[in-house]
Amino acid sequence: MNTIKAQGKLLLSGEYFVLDGALALALPTRLGQTLTVLPSDNDGLKWTSLDVNGEEWFNGKFDLPTLSYQEGTDEQVGKRLTEMFASIKKQRPDFLKDIKKIAVETKLEFPRKWGLGSSSTLLFALAKWSDTDPYQILGESLGGSGYDIACAGADGPIIFQRHQDGIMTRPSHFDPSFKNHLYFVYLGKKQDSREGIRLYREKAGNLKQQINHITVITQRILSATTLNEFQRLIEHHERLVGNALGLPLVKEALFPDYWGCVKSLGAWGGDFVMATSNRTPFETRNYFVEKGLETCLSYDELILTA
Repeated sequence: MNTIKAQGKLLLSGEYFVLDGALALALPTRLGQTLTVLPSDNDGLKWTSLDVNGEEWFNGKFDLPTLSYQEGTDEQVGKRLTEMFASIKKQRPDFLKDIKKIAVETKLEFPRKWGLGSSSTLLFALAKWSDTDPYQILGESLGGSGYDIACAGADGPIIFQRHQDGIMTRPSHFDPSFKNHLYFVYLGKKQDSREGIRLYREKAGNLKQQINHITVITQRILSATTLNEFQRLIEHHERLVGNALGLPLVKEALFPDYWGCVKSLGAWGGDFVMATSNRTPFETRNYFVEKGLETCLSYDELILTA
């Protein structure tokens, strides 16, 4: 038995613009996904995916050694896995070459609808198991900037940036003294990242100035020492992205009476937002509960720190 763990992710700064070179601050989450390789009694590769409650949400069968999809409970999931396997076989034609029977079981540690990276954690774990390059698999299957792949293998916050020559990622010292004033709230719907990227490509226009601004904001976030300074920076970031994409600010749209700041994370309009608060945890959580949002997690509850 071989079990691989991959961390989930949140993008604190740089959403969308990270695709074109903006410096981004990314946070791996304590919750992620495990992939376990098991013996099997049946020919081929038997795949089982379990949710956070241990309930099966996908199973499928793949041919060995080609890793082509044969049958399963969800054609779209089977297709996505086939794309990843095709990239793995391109890099390592000998992967599972002499194996006739094997089983794989994945298990999520967070609800699938949360959008913390069910696909990126899976991709990273597959790359780890097959000893292949996860960024190449990403480019040939899911697409995206790759910050989520970097988070999957990180043990704390990271700085991430795409260059013409490749990807730069390094550990970050981000561990703010005011982190007890930061909360992560699930808005109740999973956002389509690909649709968000399409919108960004359509509306962002000439990016150079915005990319530079986002990079400067990220650098200043990293050096912020007070909650007030941090709040000014994330408000600036929120307005910059909103203006570039022609999207409403989440606080103005959903929480106009909230006393702190609210910032979109990753794909705007869904998944998690970050809220700052100078009030008690009870008051803060109660505000969002009264809005019908039950999931409000503190920084330490959700974010993995080195």
